[in-house]
Amino acid sequence: QVQLVESGGALVQAGGSLRLSCAASGRTLSGYGMAWFRQAPGKERDFVAAISGDAGRSSYADSVKGRFTVSRDNAKNTVTLQMIGLKSEDTAVYYCAASLLLFATTPRAYNYWGRGTQVTVSA
Repeated sequence: QVQLVESGGALVQAGGSLRLSCAASGRTLSGYGMAWFRQAPGKERDFVAAISGDAGRSSYADSVKGRFTVSRDNAKNTVTLQMIGLKSEDTAVYYCAASLLLFATTPRAYNYWGRGTQVTVSA
C-alpha cells in the first residue's frame, strides 16, 4: 500500500510559477511509475506528466510541454512538478498517482492516488 500526499498548490497570477510536491509513504517509490493528473470543475481527470521508476523516461501532455517539468527523488520518496508560465487554463486540482507499471500515462494504469492540491491561476 502506498500513501501519497500532495502539497504546494496555491493561488498564483498568470505567468507565475509553482512547485508541487508529492510525498509517499508505505513503500519505496522506485518500483512505481509516477504521474500527475489534473481535474478542473466539470471536466474529466486529465494526464499532465509521467516519469518512469528510474526517472529515465518522462512524458507530458501537449498543453504543458515546455512549461512543466516532472522529477523524482527515490531516496526521499518524493515526486515534484515544477510549473512555470502558468495560464488560467492550468487551474485545477492536481493529483499525484503511483502505478505498478514502471511507466504509464492513462489514469486506469494508476493504483494509488493522493487527495489532490488546488492550483488556481488568476488572469
